[in-house]
Amino acid sequence: MTTVPAEEAGAPAKAMKHNAIDGAKPLLSIIMPVFRGEKLIGDALESVASQVSPGQCDKIEILIVDSSPDDATMSVVHRFADRLSLRPYQRPDFTMWHAKTNFAAREARADHLCWLHHDDLWLPGRMKAVESWIAAAPETPFHFAPSLLVGADGAVLGEWNCPIDQEGPQQREALLRGLLVQNYIAAPAPVFRKDAWLRCGGLDETLWYTADWDVWLKLAAQGEARFHKDAATAFRVHGSSLTVTGSRDIADFVNQMQVVLERHIALLPEDSRRDIEPVCAASILVNEALARASRGDASALLRATAVTMRLGPRGVATYLRNSRIGERVGARVRAKMRGGM
Repeated sequence: MTTVPAEEAGAPAKAMKHNAIDGAKPLLSIIMPVFRGEKLIGDALESVASQVSPGQCDKIEILIVDSSPDDATMSVVHRFADRLSLRPYQRPDFTMWHAKTNFAAREARADHLCWLHHDDLWLPGRMKAVESWIAAAPETPFHFAPSLLVGADGAVLGEWNCPIDQEGPQQREALLRGLLVQNYIAAPAPVFRKDAWLRCGGLDETLWYTADWDVWLKLAAQGEARFHKDAATAFRVHGSSLTVTGSRDIADFVNQMQVVLERHIALLPEDSRRDIEPVCAASILVNEALARASRGDASALLRATAVTMRLGPRGVATYLRNSRIGERVGARVRAKMRGGM
């Protein structure tokens, strides 16, 4: 068993035996933080392995950082050892996915990184798409795309689209304005440069719910971001996701969103900030009301609706476009009807 340096205040890091770490630098490093992932991680890894030919397995590496109390997850991982270049780590000292992700990003060998949580999936064509993104714009710090929404059983529930009209480079201010209203980027969809990730500090480990939203905004501020219109990943909606479990602590749930808004809205020019800030505030109110409603308390929905309507026709249109509320709520309703939540 190979050891890697321990983190501060953590138990010694353990890396299980892995493939081809001494070979050529891979094109892409896939980061997979895991806790008790034995039921779904096989599907996630298969979705990658099915797109990698035997002679190309070293094009990617998968860093699996597992904090499970047993070997059930790793026993599934080992089944893919002859089909994928795997770098699995057992890190019981990492209790949050953020710490696992930051650790894996530092350890990654490729210039370009992406996430694939153990319950999400690559769709056919993802590998070819990523190769084309990197070949066309290797210095771009942040590529992003829409994603499909799937249920616990893998059935498609809808699409998680991005409110972007044209593919290619995005104007920074417009991108920040839209993304501040709501995080519309699913975790498995983006590809980002490792050096940009390190410059912006990676995930803020104090943000248990909004760390991904925060880091997308940080990466978007690093330079030109590029949008790609085709969905090639799937984000799984189920009852144990952070969106469901985290929103049970409503006050902290709201604070997580307010921290991100206050942190990044200052990047906008003053007139743009005055214009979009009421829409962002209304979005947080709606998210809070929906979280309360999911717990059986619908009393906040009326107030949130009233505040949103006071934005006026233009503000309401901006909110509806950027919040993707219909897609988000619709997918969760369909998941509930299928018994997945």
